[in-house]
Amino acid sequence: MIARLHDPNYNRWACQIKRAGGCRQPIHLRGKVEHYDQATGQLLHRYSTIREPDGILRVPCKTRRASRCPACAEVYRADTYQLVRAGLVGGKGVPETVSAHPCLFVTLTAPSFGAVHVRREKNGKVLPCHARRDAKTCPHGQVVSCTDRHSADDPRLGEPLCPDCYDYEGSVLFNAISPELWRRFTEALRRRFAKLSGLTLKALREQATISFAKVAEYQRRGVVHFHAVIRLDGPDGPTSPPPSWATADALAQAVHHAAAVVTAEVKPLSRTFRWGTQLDVRRITMDGELTEQAVAAYIAKYATKAAECVGTLDRRIQPLDDLARLPIREHARRLIAECMRLGALDALTDLRLIQWAHMLGFRGHFSTKSRRYSTTLGALRAAREEHMRAEEITTDRLPLFDEDTVLVVAHWQYAGQGLSIGEQLLAAALTGTRLSGAGGDHR
Repeated sequence: MIARLHDPNYNRWACQIKRAGGCRQPIHLRGKVEHYDQATGQLLHRYSTIREPDGILRVPCKTRRASRCPACAEVYRADTYQLVRAGLVGGKGVPETVSAHPCLFVTLTAPSFGAVHVRREKNGKVLPCHARRDAKTCPHGQVVSCTDRHSADDPRLGEPLCPDCYDYEGSVLFNAISPELWRRFTEALRRRFAKLSGLTLKALREQATISFAKVAEYQRRGVVHFHAVIRLDGPDGPTSPPPSWATADALAQAVHHAAAVVTAEVKPLSRTFRWGTQLDVRRITMDGELTEQAVAAYIAKYATKAAECVGTLDRRIQPLDDLARLPIREHARRLIAECMRLGALDALTDLRLIQWAHMLGFRGHFSTKSRRYSTTLGALRAAREEHMRAEEITTDRLPLFDEDTVLVVAHWQYAGQGLSIGEQLLAAALTGTRLSGAGGDHR
């Protein structure tokens, strides 16, 4: 840290750190960018990392995982918030009239794979976990009951009352098959809504569109459930109003039906999965308890999380890793071991359970949306890059060129990632970010 502070290029290094937004593990790049006049071949401008501190440029890692880089994850969360909110009240290319379209907030849960420790409240009072007067003893000698009133940070939350009774195979397979279950849900939703409206699917597409944005969330027991915003539009998407007969009540009926009937099968093991019985369907309003801001914030929060709450790792499990020595919860260890066992079966190779063992079998995208819901993350990032470029031109750090007459030639090489411990302390002080206990991957 002292050596970096006394480096003649410290100010430029600090500038790189600030522009990276406090990224915990910035990417190191080595290379150059040259601008040529297409007509004459004259070199108009050249940027090279040769004069940068250590001969490299540090750029944000742009990960979505808050466990790896809180700063970059916050940018991802903010973008997701804007994306979801634009589909509810307009903005970012979506007309404000979309706020009048019927819209629902839907939560699809997983079925039960065995009793687990939970925290329940009623009227502000914490209830006993699993209090049963006639509690039975399972085949493994465990009394299937728990009278404790768990605190919010109790490490037992999500742990099975009897691990040997818990259906670890089912839990892992549900995670693996849940993206297909979601796809079938969206198809069944459209079919049911068309039937309730007395239309065919083709006729429905000519009069109305069902758009959605969803995010996956891990429960403490290690299975995913989905939160989704489902909206009714006209045939042209958010720019056109839905017909008068396309109501939120009809959409809610279609959601309840689709969630109850869709199934997905893992044929090699003859196991069929469906959604859990706990289905939550609520209408999104502009002035009620469930506002567009609350929904967008709730969904965006889970876009930066993965399976960390279950006590697993945020990196891939390598085949040579000793599961018994990994710093994880025993429940997560057994889920990972089940992924490894099932993934070794030839009939289940398509599920790629070994590659996604650290995600407890889930390999889908955490946040997805239909094409017409709203803007895209790519568009938001492009707008931010254009704003930064305009700022560079305004401050004379980058010359103003006519893009139609200039040829840009770039050459970059990966040169490492991360910060040393001393650099992490300086970066935290420069950007006002909190320094965690995780060390950098400096190389």
